[in-house]
Amino acid sequence: MTDHALLLVNLGSPASTSAEDVRAYLDQFLMDPYVVDLPWPLRRLLVSLILIKRPAQSAHAYASIWWPEGSPLIVISRQLQDAVREYWPHGPVALAMRYGQPSIESELLSLAKQGVKRVTLAPLYPQFADSTTTTAIEEARRVLRAHDLKLQVNLVDPFYDQPDYLDALAASAKPYLDQGFDHLLMSYHGLPERHLHKTDPTGSHCLKGADCCQRAQGQILANCYRAQCYKTSEGFAKRAGLRPDQWSVSFQSRLGRAKWIEPYTETRLDELAKRGVKKLLVMCPAFVADCIETLEEIGDRGREQFIAAGGQELVLVPCLNAQPQWASALAAISARASRLL
Repeated sequence: MTDHALLLVNLGSPASTSAEDVRAYLDQFLMDPYVVDLPWPLRRLLVSLILIKRPAQSAHAYASIWWPEGSPLIVISRQLQDAVREYWPHGPVALAMRYGQPSIESELLSLAKQGVKRVTLAPLYPQFADSTTTTAIEEARRVLRAHDLKLQVNLVDPFYDQPDYLDALAASAKPYLDQGFDHLLMSYHGLPERHLHKTDPTGSHCLKGADCCQRAQGQILANCYRAQCYKTSEGFAKRAGLRPDQWSVSFQSRLGRAKWIEPYTETRLDELAKRGVKKLLVMCPAFVADCIETLEEIGDRGREQFIAAGGQELVLVPCLNAQPQWASALAAISARASRLL
């Protein structure tokens, strides 16, 4: 059977480190209504203001972590694509980016042209968020409608609590944990608080109490990014044999003046250093591939901040990237996908 394709979808990257390419990428990314959820005129005005200075700043950051082969995110995603092929005997394994290239549109059209009848769409985001999962799904729906593609598409749901994912995550971090550390910080990408309120089906649960994420279940848990981040952390910590005092959770990558979910990573870095933590491990379980948010934001700027605050060493634990156990887990998770687009 070779007509069942797997389409891996990650966020994307600028085509190069030039300010022009970074501007084009940021414009596409920030103008997505699932990312900046403002009415179009306000969104266009805000993004236009951001694009005055941000492209040059971001271009410098991308240049600091760019590899000879290209964007780390793209290179690693290609490596994962190759690794997953070994565990996916059903048909082609393709790769698309929500922003930039290769696009979801080009890859779905290519698969249809190859005679593929069924596609499993795998957004590479362990935890659900409209700004990652939903926008990838909606773009796939748009492409199917626009081109009248007769494809059966199955969806890989967020896998934040899937045992094979958590097992791979624990195995990938074990060599770093075994080297000794004072504290492990699990830093997830942040979201504006309003994104959580919008996806709360009750309208009265998310961020309504200090233990709201611990109490989340059913559809609330299925929609709540923050609660899923804590579930991932708890599942990882249990597998790694960590005591509650050995680890904590934070959220990074704030943009704009809106209130984002807390605790903030930059605040935690200062707090941990001032508390006497000397060797800090940081892992970023919202990302399956190392990228600018892990390599530059944490590995460079975060390390500088932690040391300036009194810490001695910050070790960035690599993402799952293209490790064989993760490739096998991803294929298994994808093979179980049954929900139709």
